[in-house]
Formats: sequence, C-alpha cells, structure tokens
Amino acid sequence: MQSTTHEVFVGIDVSKARLDVAADGAPPFAVENTPEGIADLVARLRPLRPTLVVLEATGKLEAAAVAALAAAGLAVAVVNPRQARDFAKATGKLAKTDAIDAAVLAHFARAIRPQVRTLPDDAARELDALLDRRRQLVGMRTMEQNRLSAQLSKRVRSDLEAHLRWLDERIGRVDKELDERVRSSPVWKEKDDLLRGIKGIGPVASRTLLAGVPELGTLTNKQAGALVGLAPMADDSGEWRGPRRVTGGRAQVRAVLFMAAHAARRHNPVLKAFAQRLEAAGKKPKVILVAVARKLVVIANAILRTGRPWDPETASAVPNA
Repeated sequence: MQSTTHEVFVGIDVSKARLDVAADGAPPFAVENTPEGIADLVARLRPLRPTLVVLEATGKLEAAAVAALAAAGLAVAVVNPRQARDFAKATGKLAKTDAIDAAVLAHFARAIRPQVRTLPDDAARELDALLDRRRQLVGMRTMEQNRLSAQLSKRVRSDLEAHLRWLDERIGRVDKELDERVRSSPVWKEKDDLLRGIKGIGPVASRTLLAGVPELGTLTNKQAGALVGLAPMADDSGEWRGPRRVTGGRAQVRAVLFMAAHAARRHNPVLKAFAQRLEAAGKKPKVILVAVARKLVVIANAILRTGRPWDPETASAVPNA
C-alpha cells in the first residue's frame, strides 16, 4: 500500500472577520477575511502543497478565499456545515471554537476527501449574484402583495401599489440583464438553449443551473442528483425502514427545480408519464415532485454532457439518479 504520509490536508473555519486555519504538520494560524489576509493565506499555504483544502459553506463569506485558493492552483472543496458538524460529533469533538472547527475540517478532509468542485468563473459568479438579487426582489414583491391584500387604508394601499410597480420594474431590469449576460457568451448561449429545450425548464431555471451548478454536464447521474440535494437518503436502523428523504446540496437550485418540476409534470410528456406511473404505484405527491425534479436535473446533465438537444425518446431512456 502506497504511503500517504507526505499528504497535507487543510481545514479553514470561516467567519466574517477572519479565517482560522489548521494544516497537517504546521501550527494553526488565523488571517483576516480581507483581500490582504487572503493573500497572506495563499502565500502561507502554497509552500505546503496541500492535497486538499476544505471550508464550510457559510453564506458566501468563504467565496473570496475559495476563489483565491483555486486561482493559486490549490484543490478546494466547500462542504455542507451540517455534514462537517456530524463528523465532529462522530469523532468525539463536542467542543466548538473556531480553532477546533478548523482542525475538524482538516481531519474531515483527510478522512472523507470530499470531491473538488469546479469553481465558477467570474461571469458565473456575477450571474449567480444577479439571480440572488432577483430572488430577493421577488421575495419582497410577494411580501408586499400579501400586505396589500390585507390592507384597508387607501393611503397605505397606494404606497404599496407604488412599491410593487417599482419592484416589477426592477425585476424586469434584472431579467433583461440576465438575458444579455447569457446571450453574450457563446458557450452559455449554447447551454442555455439546450436547457430551455427541455419542457419545464424556463429562463430562471436554466440560468440557475448555469450559475449554481457549473459542473453540470461533467457528472454522473447520481452525482448530479446528490449535488443539488435530490438524492434519496436512507433512514434505516435495525429492522426499522424509514422513508427516504432528500437533504443537503444546493438549496437554492433545488428550490428552483421544484418549481420547474411542477411545470414539467403538466407540459413535458416524458415527465408527465413518469409522474403518472409513480402516482399509479401509490407514491405520495411530495415523493413524485422530488422524483420529477431529480429526473429533470439528470436529463439536463445528460443533455449538457452530450450536447444533443432534448429528444423525448432519448430522455425516456435516461435513468433516474
């Protein structure tokens, strides 16, 4: 068996203010979560030639560090915080400090070796930021519409209606910019056209997949389902066989795919028939929705991998993740 003593694994605990770092065979250290601090981080890690650097997903506080490390040619993986915390509990690390969390992530990196994911380029990150802004605006519009429906004051209703018109105008501008950005890139335009050829995947779903799952087209069916949290997880113990559930993954992408799955069940003949078979087998509505969403992302992955447009016969043959 080949020795792996030369391998170095690094864990980085991320907060808004700083990055706590634990690396095999080196004393722990911390740097500020600023451009200067991140440059220092890269300079200190590069000579170690780490096999893998692991950080937790922390609401994008880790994005700048991940980008800098990947740009420096270091292998980086961003993992679900719950997965890392469950690992810590399983290994008896119940205390929690930034330094301990960094050491746990280094141990996690060595023991689990999570898969290194493709880092979105600058354009993909900008597209993702625009999609985030669109979600925020749509969320504000929904809240204002709910307030309007319950409001009796004419003056307040007038103010709410004015704000709704403004939100509609801003959402329209973001949609236009999203379209322009996708169409300005020949590669993205081709992928967008392929994805939108799948009945059920509209512009928002297509662009969410482009920005949120840049690996799509390079994955296996099982990886594609798991990456967005649509792979069924077992809940068994002894003779108990619990219901399968989906969890983890990229929650915002999964939420958009659920919306796309509703449309696909009505308008996509392949997925409509697929859903009807599950319904006839007695599956619950939520289970059917998850299965359709999973089938959607698997088909999208297959289409981007082959570069072939949507074809009902080929799509019917694509196995579920």
